[in-house]
Amino acid sequence: MAETMQNNDGGASVQVALFVTCTVDLIRPSVGFAAVKLLEDAGCQVSVPAAQTCCGQPAYNSGMRKNARAIAEQVIEAFAGFDYVVAPSGSCAAMIKVHYPQLLESDAARDLASRTYELMQFLVDVRGMDAVVAKLGGTMAYHDSCSGLRELGIKDQPRALLATVDGLRQSDYQGSDACCGFGGLFCVKYPDIADKMAADRVQAIEASGADMLLGGDLGCLCHLAGKLSRAGSAVQVRHVAEVLAGMTDGAALCQGEEEL
Repeated sequence: MAETMQNNDGGASVQVALFVTCTVDLIRPSVGFAAVKLLEDAGCQVSVPAAQTCCGQPAYNSGMRKNARAIAEQVIEAFAGFDYVVAPSGSCAAMIKVHYPQLLESDAARDLASRTYELMQFLVDVRGMDAVVAKLGGTMAYHDSCSGLRELGIKDQPRALLATVDGLRQSDYQGSDACCGFGGLFCVKYPDIADKMAADRVQAIEASGADMLLGGDLGCLCHLAGKLSRAGSAVQVRHVAEVLAGMTDGAALCQGEEEL
């Protein structure tokens, strides 16, 4: 393993590699910076391997197994030697943690899977974080992404941390665990169905009285942000990491041109 360094409290920190994800890198880099801050607050030494690329999920979901395997092997090499790999995305983390071992059936894939976590899952379940120092007024609705919820069991972790944000209230968003309709290639292959699913979520979000929508998967958030924007909604959309890190000075995500 990579050499550890000492925290201010005298304990050894862990070496964490941040898997940035394609959408964060290309659409919302602020999520990556927020993730780094949260990980450092949790006592981690954070690296961002320059050799990282896509996790291979689009190819995998398209049935292009040969291409997906080649990408997975590159990811395994890029993230060797770290204590943990953390991604601010349930879908990308699930691709590595759940599907790499099935795709490659190798010890290397199983090893990487055992070290890989989604950001909220890692902060709460692994590092034991139970509070953040952040302040934000308003009422938020939280949307559970399908991959994070169903493949990784992420539901209570982000809500527990958000409950410690000074001034932030949580709404009763009915259907928060229902698919938004994005689903990666699903929204491309079945746009009419995806649009109707997003419309249902937007109606529920508006009915909740929330003025802010948060979530842990940028694809879902971009999909819903576009629908909210076209509907003329005032609801702001942000990644949960931005709020927990206190990095909400920039524009919210609810912009039509950022819809996927």
